[in-house]
Amino acid sequence: MSGAWVHNLSPFLIEFTEGIGVRWYGLAYLLGFGLSYYFVDLMARRGTIQLTREQVADFITYGAIGTLAGGRIGYALFYSPDLFITFHKEFPFWALLEVQKGGMASHGGIAGIAIACILFARKHKLVASHLIDILCFGGPLAIFFGRIANFINGELYGRECKPDLPIAVKFPTEIYMWGSSELDKLKALAPAVQSLGEITTRAGEKISATSDLWVSWVSNYNYKTAHYIDVFKDALVKATEKHNAEVLAALAPVLTPRYPSQLIQAVLEGLLVFIVLAWIWRKPRKPGVITAMFGICYTIARIIGEQYRLPDHGIGFQALGLTRGQWLSVAMLIMILIFLFFVLRRRTERMGGWNKVKTGLHDCGQGDLSI
Repeated sequence: MSGAWVHNLSPFLIEFTEGIGVRWYGLAYLLGFGLSYYFVDLMARRGTIQLTREQVADFITYGAIGTLAGGRIGYALFYSPDLFITFHKEFPFWALLEVQKGGMASHGGIAGIAIACILFARKHKLVASHLIDILCFGGPLAIFFGRIANFINGELYGRECKPDLPIAVKFPTEIYMWGSSELDKLKALAPAVQSLGEITTRAGEKISATSDLWVSWVSNYNYKTAHYIDVFKDALVKATEKHNAEVLAALAPVLTPRYPSQLIQAVLEGLLVFIVLAWIWRKPRKPGVITAMFGICYTIARIIGEQYRLPDHGIGFQALGLTRGQWLSVAMLIMILIFLFFVLRRRTERMGGWNKVKTGLHDCGQGDLSI
């Protein structure tokens, strides 16, 4: 048995009833939007941006809707198109709206933010690229907290690493990937399943499985036994979230030590990118510069961070051994570099900065490519 820590965190800060409560993931979004509001309001008070203080709340609301809608639609487009055509009898009926089950794409969220800013700019006759700059400046903080929430949820975890790596983590949610093609792995769960004793499903059915019964279910894997196997997978993960020591000890030898890629990405895509943008924001820039620098820094950080992250289940590695997230980042990086080229050649007033300074039109033609 390796010394890697077995992840035992609950996705809920407070769980009122089964599956209903205050989730860390939702709090991460609230904290990200809250900090964005703080920084935008601070700059509005200092008079360094076009927005008035009265417009800040509406602007952040536009940004929040753009982030959530874009992130969810982007996830469906890039990773799970079946969400568009899957419907249920229970609320919210359409799988695309089942955000409580997870599934947000940061690339889609970025696109959603851009669209929201364009709509807000048209409504209030403001400079759209300047508004996008404002949200891109605070965006990395939202990404930082979002990645922390991914870690707490035990999702989007990393690739396999050496067991003796000090930061190695074993994620119980890994067992959700084990199906009919990983029967040996499923059989190895027998001691953990037996340690659960009797469980009660949401439908009120009471089930008790011994090691022998579990092995029998797995060996005769079919539609009926797969249902029981899935029920006990859920019970095992739930038991780890409740710090069931017996289950954690039984799972430890079976699970794979992995990089905590969520935390790596939180530092790279969130904290590091924010520090870089805060330094660039120290004085007024041409509208679009902050957006471009965010795009460049984020995509590079994403490409590096994905080297530690396990590709999405069912998608895997793609051309040249890269993940879909890396290829999306490469495409985004190319578009951002083209965008930056035109931004730097544009003759426009510089905006933003930490403190209000006298600004004016700068000759940004062929001879001035400064930011």
